[in-house]
Amino acid sequence: LCVVYVLLGFILHTEKCGACGPGFASPLDAMKGPREEIVYVPCIYRNTEREKPDFLATVDVNPESPHYCQVIHRLPMPNVGDELHHSGWNACSSCFGDSTKARNRLILPSLISSRIYVVDVGTDLRAPRLHKVINPEDVFWKCNLGYPHTSHCLGSGEIMISTLGDPAGCGKGGFILLDGETFEIKGNWERGDKMPPMGYDFWYQPRHNVLISTEWGVPRCLGYGFDPNDLKKGRYGRHLNVWDWSTHNYIQAIDVGEDAAPLEIRFLHNPNAAEGYVGCTISSAIHRFYKTQGGDWAAEKVIQIPSKKVEGWILPEMPGQCMPTAPTAHVLLFRLVTLPCPTEGFITDILISLDDKFLYFSNWLHGDIRQYDISNTRQPQLVGQVFVGGSISRGGPVTVCEDQELQRQPEPFIIKGKKVPGGPQMIQLSLDGKRLYVTTSLYSAWDKQFYPELIREGSVMLQLDVDTERGGLAVNKSFLVDFGQEPEGPCLAHEIRYPGGDCTSDIWL
Repeated sequence: LCVVYVLLGFILHTEKCGACGPGFASPLDAMKGPREEIVYVPCIYRNTEREKPDFLATVDVNPESPHYCQVIHRLPMPNVGDELHHSGWNACSSCFGDSTKARNRLILPSLISSRIYVVDVGTDLRAPRLHKVINPEDVFWKCNLGYPHTSHCLGSGEIMISTLGDPAGCGKGGFILLDGETFEIKGNWERGDKMPPMGYDFWYQPRHNVLISTEWGVPRCLGYGFDPNDLKKGRYGRHLNVWDWSTHNYIQAIDVGEDAAPLEIRFLHNPNAAEGYVGCTISSAIHRFYKTQGGDWAAEKVIQIPSKKVEGWILPEMPGQCMPTAPTAHVLLFRLVTLPCPTEGFITDILISLDDKFLYFSNWLHGDIRQYDISNTRQPQLVGQVFVGGSISRGGPVTVCEDQELQRQPEPFIIKGKKVPGGPQMIQLSLDGKRLYVTTSLYSAWDKQFYPELIREGSVMLQLDVDTERGGLAVNKSFLVDFGQEPEGPCLAHEIRYPGGDCTSDIWL
């Protein structure tokens, strides 16, 4: 019955707009789209000590369904150790005017193995099947790139995937270009000799002839987890990298600070807008980037999450100022920090509502999700905040002895009788902006260090109710997807995608 409703909605939408392609004509049209009934979530077994392949989970999120909050289908990959991470579409709203295109393939790059999986979601959207595997040697030889991350469809019908580095694991911010019909590698998108030192996420906006990419870190360092000794050695990113969209040339670097590690980048959805935001993980800051009157691009910090001074932090070694001065112990050896030291929040995912009214981000270590009113894009105003886990909850091993924001440590987060391990990480907003979905795994090697209980218990998916008028967030206490109960053992659930597109995958031209 659910499938019939989805198809009926698609037919009515098609009749309304005529012979149009996938997605929606505008971001505001997308907000009027159908409510999400299922979501796709990559689930990871790498670093969990379970020799199982990662899989794509289909989760029922329809409150009228008898399978609400359940994994209704699992598509295992044919290999072990891939580290599925982010996903994208073969076609989205950038192809809206092309009736020959359909959003029927999900692109799944593997962050560690460098394989790229193409998944058929068109034949049966509730039971995806594997369509094609692009082997890592093809990526290496044809593009001299590796460690693929973000996938975006282009208005041309092609698919573009950013990378963290080269085949040897050195940093290199390039892009793989796939044919949108055959899914064969066409080569590199970038041209010219100049290249950024690292890569990660990207967003493009043809109306301003620009693509901007971000930098996480050097892949061969990231592969084994977070080593504080890599800080101050140039192994974590500090730039937004600006590309000329028409020539594909790298033209400008915007410095957002040493070891900032800028990750997710989002333009405002209005295609006329020449600004957006980027979340910087290690520096726990949000920067607004914008086009200047001179035609180049700049950035300014608009949000800074204060660090919290704590005692009892159990980590390999503390990042930032809490790093001991002369340790030589291996990063995977845990130690107890007993002296007061600051702990950063780790902003790990951000998104913007389709009406460009609210900015949301996850604060992975502190444990909160935040909602900001961005009516004034230069002065975001905090209007919603909720703690759903994290490392500083009351009664845990960490004592907060100095906090610029909170009067007391947040209560442990318990839902349906389960104390949630880890902290909020990947987020996805419903088209109408009223429901925010959250998963708790960042990256298996970092999960293992920062939240070892995630490895033992698996991650979860939560849902927050959103006040779209005045702002505000509240946990939906009836919604919990527990990936610790998977048949093959607890796993790590990451990014969330809707079959009909969402605010982090669709780009309007």
